Amino acid sequence: MILLLGLVTFLCAFASGRNAKRNIVKPKIKFLGENNLFITSENVSKLLIQNYVGLENVPKETLDLNVLENTLKSNAMIKSAEVYLAVNGTLKANVEQKTPIARVNTNVSYYIDTDGEYMPLSSNFSARVPFVTGYVEKNNLKGVHTVAQKVMNDDFLKTHVFEIHQDQNHKLYLKLRQCDFMVKLGDINFIERKINNLKAFYKKSSKEKTLNQYSVVNLQFENQVICTKI
Repeated sequence: MILLLGLVTFLCAFASGRNAKRNIVKPKIKFLGENNLFITSENVSKLLIQNYVGLENVPKETLDLNVLENTLKSNAMIKSAEVYLAVNGTLKANVEQKTPIARVNTNVSYYIDTDGEYMPLSSNFSARVPFVTGYVEKNNLKGVHTVAQKVMNDDFLKTHVFEIHQDQNHKLYLKLRQCDFMVKLGDINFIERKINNLKAFYKKSSKEKTLNQYSVVNLQFENQVICTKI
């Protein structure tokens, strides 16, 4: 019995040792969530390999998974990442991309994601989201982000809004498809009430066929819709 236990212990230790010395197999990448890929499996694999030159020849015991995870998370297109090793030595990564909700189109172009953070454009896929124009600072996206979130989560706005504009004073405007007027929101205070006022105005004016008679629809004052005629 003692001899048998000793043999089992030896075999387990031997297998464990061989497993630890086994070299890494080419990474396998799995994307979570949306199917539209702003960053490809090849891009992710390159990020991993750059941190361990000749990754497939690296023994498992020398691999620091935290370093690899942090490398992926530091990429501006990636929201979260989990990196782990399968028993056979295959390096696997579960990757969640950022989700863009608006595209800044000023002297520089980039996306704003669901968390209000910078996200670079992708050569692999272009998101169909509202444009953001005017005076936009990468480190001060709160107002634009709040409006972009409203657009993304509201069926009426998602259908009609194609541009969000911010002026030098951080006053916000909307442009609607097939309408000549600008919608002046002002700041983001009472944004929900302002959006409801816009919907009521749009419904009434559509029914009366007067939408194209206005140049500005001003919603910045509480419980008022002030229209400027062309």
